[in-house]
Amino acid sequence: MMTEDQSKSQQGSSRRSFIKTSALAAAGFMIVPRHVLGGKGFLAPSDRLQLAGVGAGGKGESDIALIYKGGKTDVAFLCDVDDRRAATSRKNFPRAKYYKDYREMLDKEHKNIDAVSVSTPDHTHAQIAMAAMQLGKHVYVQKPLTHDIYEARKLTEAAQRYKVVTQMGNQGASGDGVRRLREWYDAGKIGKVHTVYCWTDRPVWPQGIAWPSGKAQVPKELDWDLWLGSAPYKDYVDKLVPFNWRGWWDYGTGALGDMGCHLVEPPFRVLNLDTPYEVECSVGSVYVDEFRRGYFPESCPPSSHVTMRFKKTNKTKGDVELHWMDGGIKPERPEELGPNESFGDNGVLFIGTKGKMLCETYGMNPRLLPLSRNAEDKTKVTIARVPGQEDGHYAQFAEASILGYGKMELSSPFEIAGPLTETLLIANLAIRGVDVQRRNANGDVSYPGRDMKMLWDKVAMKVTNFDEVNQYVKREYRQGWSLGA
Repeated sequence: MMTEDQSKSQQGSSRRSFIKTSALAAAGFMIVPRHVLGGKGFLAPSDRLQLAGVGAGGKGESDIALIYKGGKTDVAFLCDVDDRRAATSRKNFPRAKYYKDYREMLDKEHKNIDAVSVSTPDHTHAQIAMAAMQLGKHVYVQKPLTHDIYEARKLTEAAQRYKVVTQMGNQGASGDGVRRLREWYDAGKIGKVHTVYCWTDRPVWPQGIAWPSGKAQVPKELDWDLWLGSAPYKDYVDKLVPFNWRGWWDYGTGALGDMGCHLVEPPFRVLNLDTPYEVECSVGSVYVDEFRRGYFPESCPPSSHVTMRFKKTNKTKGDVELHWMDGGIKPERPEELGPNESFGDNGVLFIGTKGKMLCETYGMNPRLLPLSRNAEDKTKVTIARVPGQEDGHYAQFAEASILGYGKMELSSPFEIAGPLTETLLIANLAIRGVDVQRRNANGDVSYPGRDMKMLWDKVAMKVTNFDEVNQYVKREYRQGWSLGA
């Protein structure tokens, strides 16, 4: 029989043992695998983000590197259809397992992937992102979000349905410039905006040309069929990969897709715009010779001027007219600018009832007009800044993915990026509609057909006054490929 002192000693030992065991259990709980803790898409606080990069060269190379740089990220998998393009990323991340087909990677490795970066040609964004989201993976997708309007709508819906963190790669959305423009506007510095001009010197790749004749040898490092993905099959041609695909409708979205997400982002954010209800368009002509205009419907035009009209918002007094200009077309120089003050080859001009303001690509270098107003400006900083600005766009995605869906605000989640992308693609509908007009003009493709006006129904997702162009709202995928939505 134990004495009283022995009993007290054993009780103390038991209590110490219980506390020690409980502490160990608690410590052990912190490193339980994430799938045990919270299901798919959940990361324990002690975990690192396991990233898969689809599209490992060019912009994909920098996207992967900057998400990694953002912290607590391991580049676990790399995927690219072209071994040449992936070479640097494979060298930078030698422990990452390499695939050519994203479908095989997701099928075999989905349990080991937390987030996917998609930096491929426009026509493959949606299928890759959707496949990842359906597996509960967070996604960072390069701009434009998608190739088609239908795809943009479906990705926006899927992000909410699958409860995953999303970010589009328009890094200017995280910059100080857009926030400063918002602060000026909310402070009433230029009154109520009624007109906006966005312009770019793009395209800097060939557009308004005929598809190359003949075919070339496919490089041994490139899987051409995988590169084509959902696009119609065509024989490989030189100089399409890795850059000039942007000027062909089967793969790219032209100057609007390339630069629109950087230049239309500021007015979208400052004025709380949604998709337009009316679009007018004119495009530049290409001449085969001095007598005949060329007709190249597979290629985006060399220049365009698109006018979009948006309904009144809580930030405007009435409807807003936004002009998009590319191919070197620019708006009239503001009279408030001095003769030696730069207007820029890429920029945005806001015209309000009490003044004007201007910025460059990504919302950079924001300034009030005339420029003398900036030296005396005392507008307070009221909107939180993203540390690192454009680079911080990537860190923001990495951090939000670690915290989990709904735990942190992002600069360009699909709920914002989706409608912005839809707007640019609606404008592209009008551009493509010009070619449809020419095709329908008694079969005479020399008919100018260089302008049109289009009415857009957002709910029905269709043009209501020119049905022929609705074929481009949702394109037909090549057999064997689907969006999976």
